[in-house]
Amino acid sequence: MITSDDDHRRRADRPAVASWPVILTASAVLLARAAVRAEEPPVRLAPIQPAVAGRDQPVDPVATQRPSAADRQKLYEQVANDAAILERQSVQLRRLTQLVRPTVVHIDTKKPALRPKNGKASEDEAGSGVIARVAGRTVVITNRHVINRAELDNITIRLDDGRELKPARIWSDASTDIGVMEILGEDLEPARLAEKDSTQIGDTVLAIGSPFGLSHSVTLGIVSAKGRRDLDLGEGSVKFQDFIQTDAAINPGNSGGPLVNLRGEVIGLNTAIASNSGGSEGIGFAIPISMVMFVTRQLVENGSVSRGYLGVTLDRDFTQRTAQRLGMVRAVGARVAAVTKGSPADVAGITLDDVIIEFDGVPVEDDDHLVSLVSVTPTDRTVSLVVFRNRDRISLQMPVASREQFESQ
Repeated sequence: MITSDDDHRRRADRPAVASWPVILTASAVLLARAAVRAEEPPVRLAPIQPAVAGRDQPVDPVATQRPSAADRQKLYEQVANDAAILERQSVQLRRLTQLVRPTVVHIDTKKPALRPKNGKASEDEAGSGVIARVAGRTVVITNRHVINRAELDNITIRLDDGRELKPARIWSDASTDIGVMEILGEDLEPARLAEKDSTQIGDTVLAIGSPFGLSHSVTLGIVSAKGRRDLDLGEGSVKFQDFIQTDAAINPGNSGGPLVNLRGEVIGLNTAIASNSGGSEGIGFAIPISMVMFVTRQLVENGSVSRGYLGVTLDRDFTQRTAQRLGMVRAVGARVAAVTKGSPADVAGITLDDVIIEFDGVPVEDDDHLVSLVSVTPTDRTVSLVVFRNRDRISLQMPVASREQFESQ
C-alpha cells in the first residue's frame, strides 16, 4: 500500500463587432417594453384574503405556490419515466455483480511477524483474489504481499458461497507483487479475463474485494489514469510497474481483488492506494491484465518468470536540453546512455545517444515505460525498434533474450 503516484481563443476572422447587432436589437426590445409599461396604469396590490372559515385564522401566503395533488401525481409520473433510464444502468451493474461475485474470493493468512509486538510472533492479514483457469489449472490470482511468508495450512480461501479451501500450491513474483495459488474443488467459477489492455481513461469500472474484511464489496468508479510507473510501494521491491489508476474505492483488504469493466472482464488486479489516512481517498492502483497474465502463465507453467533483456543503460534524467542537443523538439522516448557489449541491443546496432521511441510497435513514453514493455515481452523472439538518431527515425530488429540466459553466459 502506498503510504505517501482548449484554451479559449478569440477567432481573428470573426470581428468583435459582429455581435453588436444582436445586443442592440435586444436592447431595443427592452426599451420598447419599458415604454409600453410606462403607459399602462399601475397594478393595484390587494391584500391576501383570509380563509372563509374565520377572519382570525392564520393564512399561508405561499399556499398557491405548492403543487396540487394532481400536479404531484404528474411529477411522480415524470420522475418514474426519468428513473427508468437510470434503472436500466443499475440493472447492468447488478448483472455484472451477479457474474463476477462468484469468481472473487476472500483470503485470510497467518504469517510470522516481521516485527513482533507484545509477545506476538505472528500476524494476520486479509486480502482478496480472483479465480482463473491458467494452463489447465484452476488458480486464485492475488497480490504476493497478501500471501507472502505464509504456509499453505495458514492460508484460508473463502468462496462466495461460504466454502473454505486451502491452496494446494503457491507461486509468487516479487518484481510485480503477483501471487498465484492452485486450488482444488468442485463448481469453481473462473473469471473472464480481458484479452488485452484496451482500457481507456474515463472508462467505467468496478472494484470487488474485501475492504476491512467486508468480503465481496463492490465499488464503482472510472479509470483516472494509466501508466503509473514510479510508485513507492512498500519496501520498493516492485520493479516492474505500469499501473491503472482508478477512483473506484479501494481500501485495505481489496488487495488482489479484480478491477472489472462493463463487460464483466477482469482488466486489472487491485494492488495499492495513495492515502494519508490509510483509507480510500480516490486514488487506487491496479496491475493491468496483460502484466498479470504474462506473469501468472509463466509461474504456473514454469514456476518462475523469464523476462526480456535489452542490455542498455537508460538515461534516468532525459531533459529538454539533452533532447534539443539530439535534434528533438521535446524529451520523449528513452535515451540510451550505454550499451552492454554482446547484448541484444548491441546485436541490433543500438548506439550511445540513440533514443528508443518505439518498441514492438508501441510508442515509448519514457525509460520506465520501456522497462515495463520489455518486462512483459516473451523471450526467444525478435521485436522491431524505432530509434531517433542524427535527426532521423531508424528501424531496427532486435532478438529478445532472457536476463537469466544473458547473465549466465
